[in-house]
Amino acid sequence: MDHPAAGFADIVTSRRSVRRFLPTPVPPDTLLALLDLAARAPSGVNTQPWQVHALSGESKEALSAAILAEYAAPGFEHQGEYAYYPADWQEPYLGRRRQTGLALYTQLGIAKGDTARMRAQWARNYAFFDAPVGLIFTADKCLGQGSLIDYGGFLQTLMLAARAYGLHTCVQAAFCEYHPIIKPRLGIPDSQFIVCGMSLGYADPDAPENQLALPRIPARDFTRFHT
Repeated sequence: MDHPAAGFADIVTSRRSVRRFLPTPVPPDTLLALLDLAARAPSGVNTQPWQVHALSGESKEALSAAILAEYAAPGFEHQGEYAYYPADWQEPYLGRRRQTGLALYTQLGIAKGDTARMRAQWARNYAFFDAPVGLIFTADKCLGQGSLIDYGGFLQTLMLAARAYGLHTCVQAAFCEYHPIIKPRLGIPDSQFIVCGMSLGYADPDAPENQLALPRIPARDFTRFHT
């Protein structure tokens, strides 16, 4: 007899960051169902800090084009509205970051030092990796840092719900630094900040980048039992 948690374990372990999607549309009702499930995530005193902008079709293409034009321009200096990554990378985090980049570029056949192809691959972030749905998540600046913990629960629940529906996702901090372009186009007020973006759709099963499986540290290595 299967363990009662086996189905959930399959959903969790099958989640990965997909970087090439099929053009198959995702119906709006399906997206709303996923977001309703995500909204069951807990938040401090039920603040529910999440606000979502869902893009498809011409709106998604127009935003992608605007960001890609800025990405290609010299002298780009935008920064995100909060520090997603550390200013000073230290071990073991630096090693994990490098391992991830090396694994992805190796999977794609991009040689070390081939900056042109690396930049081209990074630019695919801003096309939402060809996904039919692009999501931009925002929160009010008046909230505390704890709301980002709440937001993490919301995003993880959304990603797992997507897997239950046969869909895949990729969370993207890459959109944060383009807030000067994104905000006016989507009518996002200055009182809010961009938390991240996300690509959502059906994974292209033949894309080499979608075969990437990154390792996870086992619980016994990061857990201390106090008895």
